[in-house]
Amino acid sequence: MNVVDSSGWLEYLADAPGADFFAAAIESTEEIIVPTICMLEVARKVFRDRGEDEALQALALMQQARVVDLVQDVIQMAARLGKEHRLPLADSVVLATGRLYDAVIWTQDSDFEGLENVRYTPKVTPRSV
Repeated sequence: MNVVDSSGWLEYLADAPGADFFAAAIESTEEIIVPTICMLEVARKVFRDRGEDEALQALALMQQARVVDLVQDVIQMAARLGKEHRLPLADSVVLATGRLYDAVIWTQDSDFEGLENVRYTPKVTPRSV
C-alpha cells in the first residue's frame, strides 16, 4: 500500500518536475490510500491557484483510491507521532495513516526525510534563466 502526501499530489497534478517520482504510486489506484487531510490540502491549494473546476477534478481523481477518514485510531496515533517527530498536524495524520495501514509514504516534504517506510525526494525547483 502507498500514501502520497499532499506535496506529491500537487506535484503530480501540476505535471511539475517531480511528478514522475509520484506517478507510479498515484496511478496504482488499487494500492493507494488517501487521507482526507490530503484531500483538503490539495483542494484548497488547487482551488486557490486554478479554480473550483480544477479542484473538483483533483478530488475526483483522489477519490478513485481508498479514502481514509480522520477516525479515532488515526487521531490518537497522529497525536503521538506528531509529538515524537515534531511534525505539523497534517504530516502527523499522513504518517499515522501510513503506519496504521502498513503503507509506504511518498513525499517531497522534508519533515518526513529519514523516517521509516518513507520514499522522500527533495522538491525540484526549475532554474530561472
